[in-house]
Amino acid sequence: MYDAILIGGGHNGLVCAAYLARAGKRVLVLERRGVVGGAAVTEEFHPGFRNSVAAYTVSLLQPKVIEDLQLARHGLQIVLRKASNFLPRPDGSYLLTGAGRTQDEVAKFSRKDAAALPEYERRLDAIADVLRALALQAPPNVTEGGWLKALPELVRAGKLGRRLGALEATLRTDLLDLFTISAAEYLDRWFESEPIKAVLGFDGVVGNYASPYTPGSAYVLLHHVFGEVNGVKGAWGHAIGGMGAITQAMARSATAAGAEIRIGCGVRELLVEDGRVTGVVTEHSDIVHARAIVANVNPKLLYERLLAPDRVPAPTRERMANWRCGSGTFRMNVALDRLPSFTALPGAGDHLTAGIIMAPSLAYMDRAYLDARAHGWSREPIVEMLIPSTLDDSLAPNGQHVASLFCQHVAPVLPDGASWDTHREPVADLMLDTVERYAPGFRASVLGRQIKSPRDLERDFGLIGGDIFHGALSLNQLFSARPMLGQANYRGALPGLYLCGAGTHPGGGVTGAPGHNAAQAILADLR
Repeated sequence: MYDAILIGGGHNGLVCAAYLARAGKRVLVLERRGVVGGAAVTEEFHPGFRNSVAAYTVSLLQPKVIEDLQLARHGLQIVLRKASNFLPRPDGSYLLTGAGRTQDEVAKFSRKDAAALPEYERRLDAIADVLRALALQAPPNVTEGGWLKALPELVRAGKLGRRLGALEATLRTDLLDLFTISAAEYLDRWFESEPIKAVLGFDGVVGNYASPYTPGSAYVLLHHVFGEVNGVKGAWGHAIGGMGAITQAMARSATAAGAEIRIGCGVRELLVEDGRVTGVVTEHSDIVHARAIVANVNPKLLYERLLAPDRVPAPTRERMANWRCGSGTFRMNVALDRLPSFTALPGAGDHLTAGIIMAPSLAYMDRAYLDARAHGWSREPIVEMLIPSTLDDSLAPNGQHVASLFCQHVAPVLPDGASWDTHREPVADLMLDTVERYAPGFRASVLGRQIKSPRDLERDFGLIGGDIFHGALSLNQLFSARPMLGQANYRGALPGLYLCGAGTHPGGGVTGAPGHNAAQAILADLR
């Protein structure tokens, strides 16, 4: 008998397991694949070339999780990019953002925008500070059972209200708008030039199968700016050794605290006795019992595949039938025999350490989404490229490089019954051709490639529809409604069942926050 069994050894499962084990609980992690880490793993995809397979960059990982789990002592090292974002444009101009340079760069296109930038950043930083604090707390939960159970949630709601009430009036209005309006509408209030709106608006469509003009996309923009790296708020970085270095450090922290991890051991179903979840049946038909069963998987996968329908309460079944997944993501890694050279800024430089965004305007991103809706994938896609080997020479042979391509928009499910297994190679060619338009000679430098279509991401990592967030970050799937009203406190639909994945508050990204928060709820119940 274990105190807790974690289903899925992704980063949130490992974080939750580490906290539970550090509290003296007997913990077992069951991972279906042959390596822990979920979507945050590093693999050799071409002889001598290694890279992060799915998740590919660091910002949202909670500093408290890094400190509590002593991840640095367990081998984690994160370095900052030398520049934040590089936006090459078809006309040969470019925008390069980063500490100490963004305002001057924006002034090349609009002095008015450069003057507006400090106040835009001040407001967004102030709102992000609130979200950073809320990320490590369970949101107020809708409860049943009378006022005694409701009272703690009312107190929690009151504390939240006081925190939000402390914001100045303009920030409260901005916060409401950021949860409801589109990224494009919010950015149009501040800026007139396309390059800065494209760089900032890209965050509104990352992992979000939507146009930047879609209401609610402003929150996705906000979600991507409340991270920090090495104490620098809003920064992005790289884990030496790739994203797998993060989860390997987490696994070492968990096992050092006493947790047991079994790889190659997926879960087939959950055991329910007298209305309570009491254990799991593995894919090897082993039965293992625990006081707490903790699911680090998409809630839709949990309730529709791991539990028999008659075991799931009707409101949860209905919610999961309508749980919206699908992030329009097509992921690639490429091995390169040399660095790319961009027409807009030839040769090597800090810009090659940045997130290189090939989507010159919000209108371009809007067309990409509409094209994907109609055709299955955009014929002029959005591509962000990172070249992590410019910061980490352990990933490729000397003088050669690896690049991560995060590509959008593609339909999670192709129209007319078409299969991604049939179309993945031609779409991969299209993505390379897109880079080629900005960096001539890029295709000729490619030695090998790894492709992850939405179907591959679902098959390999359990990301339904390729959804990197385990459920869209829309207003009806956030905060107290994530994954649904009544389950926002990480406690599932049945006693003994808990959720700790990205389908819970505060959502997706390599944050560790859901794992941290779920562990607090489980420890409270086990005590």
